[in-house]
Amino acid sequence: MSARDVNALAAEWVERTDREDWNEAAQAELDAWLEEAPAHRIAYWRLNGAWGHTDLLGALRAPAPQAARPPFASTAVKIAAVFAIVAAIAGGAIYALTRPQDRIYATRIGGRETVTFSDGSRIELNTDTRLRARMTTEERVVWLEKGEAYFQVKHDTVHPFIVIADGHRITDLGTKFLVRAYSGKLQVTVTQGRVWLDAAERQTHEQSAMLSAGEVATAVAGKVSVTKDFAPAVAAELAWRNGLLIFKHTTLAAAAAEFNRYSKRKLVIADDGTGNLTIDGTFPTADIDAFTDAAQTVFRLKVEHRGNEILISR
Repeated sequence: MSARDVNALAAEWVERTDREDWNEAAQAELDAWLEEAPAHRIAYWRLNGAWGHTDLLGALRAPAPQAARPPFASTAVKIAAVFAIVAAIAGGAIYALTRPQDRIYATRIGGRETVTFSDGSRIELNTDTRLRARMTTEERVVWLEKGEAYFQVKHDTVHPFIVIADGHRITDLGTKFLVRAYSGKLQVTVTQGRVWLDAAERQTHEQSAMLSAGEVATAVAGKVSVTKDFAPAVAAELAWRNGLLIFKHTTLAAAAAEFNRYSKRKLVIADDGTGNLTIDGTFPTADIDAFTDAAQTVFRLKVEHRGNEILISR
């Protein structure tokens, strides 16, 4: 079943729950449909929230005189409004309509911060990270505008926790996960539980994946790939939470790029030959000199300090 078909069925269910003849048998049918697939639950959550917004928008507008319309016509209009609002939510336009109190959290280069919400969820922000959070009694949405953050989510079936980053949406299904968004590349690593990853734009929902603990999804240029990561590799990805960088057969170029995220002094690798050398080791994120000392000692490379740049060459 396509994403469009799932959304259409979800819209029908949302509309049915609003009828006066809704009963226990119908609720049992809905529960069974929701259990068939995570995509069903996610579509229903989104459309159910948007359904409430149509009532809100109606209250914001002054009623205009019009001829009486049959009930099915008003229902069709409301369903159409639901889809329009869902599209607006994906693009951020709903903010202009409802203007909730979003909170901005940001860290400087080399900084870290932990944010705890009233529902028990926690977000750890890594260096040079910025996110916007909308945590209300009706919705839990976070926009990761740049950087890296580790999420420990208090699961709530009725109010799913959603992270939007780099054109994609990550929906919590009871989990802990890491999201990293830099230079047009998105990486999602699940350490516990599951998440549902899909594109934020409705027309590209084909780019979706269910991720379980130990799996890593990488989204670049509209393509999503999923790999299984070993526990040591996941631990290395999360080492920044303890102020460390762990390199395992990492090229000097990649290691330098990592260090540059944490320091205003930037490492510059002189050539590809130097950059392709590989290094193993554990370094404090704030100690760039420990890395340059290792480059000199292990590889006998030259290290030149040029203002805020450190040139490493043969």
